[in-house]
Order: sequence, then structure tokens, then C-alpha cells
Amino acid sequence: MKNNCQLKTEAKTENLASVLAFVAANIAGAPPRAQKHIEMAVEEVFVNISSYAYHPETGAVSVRVSIDKDVVNIEFRDGGVPYNPLLKDDPDITLPGEKRQAGGLGIFMVKQLMDNVAYRREGDMNILTISKAAA
Repeated sequence: MKNNCQLKTEAKTENLASVLAFVAANIAGAPPRAQKHIEMAVEEVFVNISSYAYHPETGAVSVRVSIDKDVVNIEFRDGGVPYNPLLKDDPDITLPGEKRQAGGLGIFMVKQLMDNVAYRREGDMNILTISKAAA
């Protein structure tokens, strides 16, 4: 696994494949199950940033991969509208789909797949960090 690598790209869903390839290349030494969970979470977060952070415009997003004592950390930074996805209530997954409120399932999935999810706002930047043990 490589440590502390960063990719800057435009927050557009067309760039998802390059973001996933970047992350996969940098977590190649992690166990396959951890890799799959990380990649699923990265896809969800990147698509959300691409769809909502700058809507209807577009802007930049940086994705940083760092490894600290066998924990993979993926940090997303965007200058879009301030939004803390962790403030949204988790959906009630015991309800049938038609009775659930729209939205929130993606970030719920990210929280289930990852060991830690954290948000902070620094200046005009949204910073979402997702972490997963990779040992």
C-alpha cells in the first residue's frame, strides 16, 4: 500500500473510474474484503460530491489516500456548499422501500462499510474522511 497520495479532479461522475483506479492502486496491499468495502464507499462519496456539492455547476475535489498503522484513510475535500452528511438521520431499513424517506441510504451504507466516518468544515472546504482497518 502506498502512503499519502493525492488525486485532484473535477467533481463529475465521468471521473469516477479514474478515482476508483487511483484508490485501488494505493490500497493494493489491503485484504480483498477491505479493498471492496473501501471502493464501494469511495464510489458513493464521490458520486454524492459530483451530484450535489456544486450543483448545477461543477468544481474540484481532491481525494487523498493515507495509511496509518494499517488503517486506510481516504479524505475527500471539496469547495461546494457546506454539507455534513453525518447530520442526516439514518434511514429506517426495517420499513418497506415505499415507506422510507428518500435519501440517506448511501451515507448509511458508507457508515456500515467503514470503521470511521468523520466530517469537518475548514474555511470554504467540506472535508469527509472515511477509514478502514486494512490488516
